[in-house]
Amino acid sequence: MHASELWEGQGFGPTVARIALWPLSLLYAVGWEAYLAMYSLGLKKARHPHSPILCIGNLVSGGSGKTPATMHLVGVLRELGKAPVVSCSGHGSPRSEAATVAPEGPLDAREWGDEAALFRLKHPDLPLIVGRRRVLAAELCANSFPNSLLLMDDGFQHLPLKKDLTVILDPERPRNRMCLPAGPYREPRWNRKRADLVIPGEFELSESSKDLIRPDGSLIAQPVAVTLLCALARPDKVIQTLGSQGIDVRHRLILPDHDPLTGGTLLADLPKDMPVVVTAKDWVKLKNRTDVGEREFLILDHSVSVEPQAKFKAWLQTKIDAIQKANHSR
Repeated sequence: MHASELWEGQGFGPTVARIALWPLSLLYAVGWEAYLAMYSLGLKKARHPHSPILCIGNLVSGGSGKTPATMHLVGVLRELGKAPVVSCSGHGSPRSEAATVAPEGPLDAREWGDEAALFRLKHPDLPLIVGRRRVLAAELCANSFPNSLLLMDDGFQHLPLKKDLTVILDPERPRNRMCLPAGPYREPRWNRKRADLVIPGEFELSESSKDLIRPDGSLIAQPVAVTLLCALARPDKVIQTLGSQGIDVRHRLILPDHDPLTGGTLLADLPKDMPVVVTAKDWVKLKNRTDVGEREFLILDHSVSVEPQAKFKAWLQTKIDAIQKANHSR
C-alpha cells in the first residue's frame, strides 16, 4: 500500500490500517514534543552560524510543493536585491551524508540528488550547498558566501539550526491530521504556530498552467494518450493534472519518491508507440541514461508563485530588513 493511499484512502483497508497504527502515531507525537521541549527549555541550544536564514518547510512527509516554492523564492529574493544560496538535503545521494558546496555547472542527480540537479537546471548560476547536516551547511555559507541569504529547501524540523524566518506549506483542512505512521505529519499539526508564516492563509500558493514540453524546452501539441513514469511522493496529483487536460494515462510506472531511476531495465517494458510523461524532477535523473533516446519523453513543467505577489514581496522585505537591522545592532 502506497503511503498516500494509507494516509488518505477511504476504503476499508486504509481505514483499518490507520486505526491499527494510531498508537504508534501517538507515541511518535509524544516523542517529538519531548524533543522540541529540550530546545524550548534550553536543555539543547540551536546554533546560528549564518544570518539571514530563511526556511521553506512543511509539517507533512512527502510532496507539498516545497521545492517549487523555494524556486519561486529564489526569484523573489533576487528581485529584492538579495543573494540567495540554496541549501537542500540531497536526499538519497552520496552527498546527502554531510554538506558540500556544489561546483558550478550542471549537476549529476546520481551524485547530488534530484532536487539539487533541478535547482541548477532551472537556475544555472545559483549557489547550492547540498547535504543533510544543515548546521554545517550554514557554516559553509558563512565562510563561502558571507553576504548571502541562506534559503533552506525543507528543514523546519531540523532543530539544531536556528532559522531567522520560517515559512511552511500546510493545507488548511487536511483529511488526516495524525502523525507518522498513521498519518503524514512529521510533528503535531498544532506546531504550525512555530512558523512565521503558514501558507495558505494570508497568502496562497498558486500553480501556473502545467504544460507538456520537450526536453529542449519547446512546446508540443497535446497528445491523446501517454505513459506516465513518476517517482514522486504524490503521483496522484500528476495523474489528476493530466486527466484534467483530457490526456489518457494509458500506462503507469509509479516508483517511490526520490527513486534514482537507474534500473537497467527500467524503460524496457514501456510502450514505444506513445510519449512517456515525466516531471522535471524525474527528468534530471533520466536524461543521462544511455537508453533514453529510445522513447519520446515529455516533461510536465510547472511553477508556483505566492499570491498576492506584491504584498508577499513587501512582507518578505520587511522581515528581512528587521533581521538585518537586529544583526547590525548586536
